[in-house]
Amino acid sequence: MRTGKPHKVSLKVLADSLELSPATVSLVMNRSAVADSIPESTKERIFAAARKFNYRPNFFARSLRAQRSFTIGVIVPEVSDGYASLVMSGIEDLLLREGYFYFVASHRHRIDLIDEYPRLLLGRSVDGLIAVDTPWAHDALPVPVVTISGHIERRGVTNVVLDHDRAARLALEHLVNLGHRRVAFIKGQEFSSDTEVRWNAVQKAAARLRLEVDAKLTIQLEGDLASPQLGYAVTRKILARREPFTALFAFNDISAIGAIRALRENGLRVPKDVSVIGFDDIQSAAFQNPALTTVRQPLQQMGKIAAETLLRRITRPGQGSKVGQITVKPEIVLRESTAPPPTREPRSWRKR
Repeated sequence: MRTGKPHKVSLKVLADSLELSPATVSLVMNRSAVADSIPESTKERIFAAARKFNYRPNFFARSLRAQRSFTIGVIVPEVSDGYASLVMSGIEDLLLREGYFYFVASHRHRIDLIDEYPRLLLGRSVDGLIAVDTPWAHDALPVPVVTISGHIERRGVTNVVLDHDRAARLALEHLVNLGHRRVAFIKGQEFSSDTEVRWNAVQKAAARLRLEVDAKLTIQLEGDLASPQLGYAVTRKILARREPFTALFAFNDISAIGAIRALRENGLRVPKDVSVIGFDDIQSAAFQNPALTTVRQPLQQMGKIAAETLLRRITRPGQGSKVGQITVKPEIVLRESTAPPPTREPRSWRKR
């Protein structure tokens, strides 16, 4: 009986089995930029054979040759909420496919951690940084940086952002076309990178549609938990003001889910009495009761674009690595939580 470790297949043995040169196999396995010219069918054959023979390239030799660590640092507010997890899935898919390792650091909106994490990750020799929904105050770091929803111009930083003007227009046009004129708004927390940009977009879209943004029907999320509890709490505060409304536009899907609970507890049916529209299109949005109408932010795509952009800047610093902004388009997803306003004011409002 054979014992011990399985025989390690060499690069030459793998190349001979494929009838390819060791140089070609090495370029593909090490994700070299030169490998872009190799046909996809050939790459697939090489990776399939590597899996079959359990071949692993020498990571340390690869790092020494390229003078890179093949490691990326990713900074996020937290990894548990729907927004960050979807963005991370796009980042992970791309980095894993390209053979990169990554560190993830969550700062929970603490300014000291936001300031310190880039230095800590640089101390671990990362080749680049991706910051998700994180205020970015660092100029010209020694590695490329890509932010998602950063909204601040910095030297050496590429920012991947959503077209918030289009997003606000899609949501409010949908509500106005249904017949809504009294709309309540839940703004994002002060610390969120998207809050100010999105709120400005909402106000511009409302002005174009001649839709009043009533201060008594506007409230801001408080707290840093990614929980429906936050939307539930602020919706109860709006209801306590006794100002009737027929629709509610929430900062994100998580807060919209909490808002629906608060509306129901106050005797208001969704969408018969009050329509609710969210933002992001997290995975659970389609499975709520009612299924949530929302503005879809292509979060996985944004994560993938950020990772692709970063790796391109790392591997080809002089080619196609223009620092600036990449804008992605949202779309509206119509489900069951929006409908025309009621023809008569619900009794729940009249009781107030």
